[in-house]
Amino acid sequence: MANRLVSIVIPIHNEGKNIPPLYSEFKKILNNLDYNFELIFVNDGSMDNSQAELSKIANLDATARVIEFSRNFGKEAATTAGLDNCQGAACLIIDGDLQHPVELIPEFIKKWEEGAEVVVGVRTKKQGEGWIKKIGSRFFYSSINWISETKITPNATDYRLLDRAVIDEFRKFKERSRMTRALIDWLGFKRDYVFFEAKERLHGSPTYNYFKLFKLALSSYVAHSLVPLKFAGYLGIFITFFSGILGLFMLADKFILRNSWKMNFSGPAMLGTMILFMVGIILICLGLIALYIGNIHVEVANRPIYVIKKKVNF
Repeated sequence: MANRLVSIVIPIHNEGKNIPPLYSEFKKILNNLDYNFELIFVNDGSMDNSQAELSKIANLDATARVIEFSRNFGKEAATTAGLDNCQGAACLIIDGDLQHPVELIPEFIKKWEEGAEVVVGVRTKKQGEGWIKKIGSRFFYSSINWISETKITPNATDYRLLDRAVIDEFRKFKERSRMTRALIDWLGFKRDYVFFEAKERLHGSPTYNYFKLFKLALSSYVAHSLVPLKFAGYLGIFITFFSGILGLFMLADKFILRNSWKMNFSGPAMLGTMILFMVGIILICLGLIALYIGNIHVEVANRPIYVIKKKVNF
């Protein structure tokens, strides 16, 4: 398999200071491998000097390709654009903040050579990760694997290598609200794993903040499971059943037992409490249904996942 083309997709958003050392790391590792490589940098609407740094690299290196978005469309869209435009027999996806160890690329390729069609980078530890992210990550993976038919490997990252067969199948996905790693897991194929300890960012701060992570998690729940929607129905049955029993108990206490238990339920109090409680349940159910209706709206609108402003070296 030597001398075959391997693509490397790097989503970039405000990583101007990280791009030069990242490119140097790539050249140091890739020059020692008996493969041809293309580096596909996807500039996801960066507001710093990222595009200028990428243009410098593209002018000096014909194997470095640059896709510039017209605005910020998000990491999932940037990854999708890279996979849509790669030409390699395999494609490796890696973050542009130097937290994914570039020196592990030979190990990813070795596992691919041994027959794995998807090689997943699994994070064992992340330097500088706060306790909120740790708890949130643990809750997300445990809950999504409980309600979803597609099992996602805990702490699996976007640092992964895909065989051309997997890439071609991935390109068939059309949904706009997407979690790339979950879609790849849904595809199946023979897989292997590379375990690593994530490094700290060399420069800058993460652009994938808590709000974006929460939004991605919520989108994943809706896109990969019908349990939340079914939960509204189950909750309605549960509430109806027990409120019916409670209503019968109130009626029996008032009209059959003649307040012998001295519960002294007043009519307005009982009615007001039940109405408020049921209105709250209805609103929860409507909120869950709205999530799915919103997801349907996004899909039916059929807007492009991303818009390319310019391509370099393609």
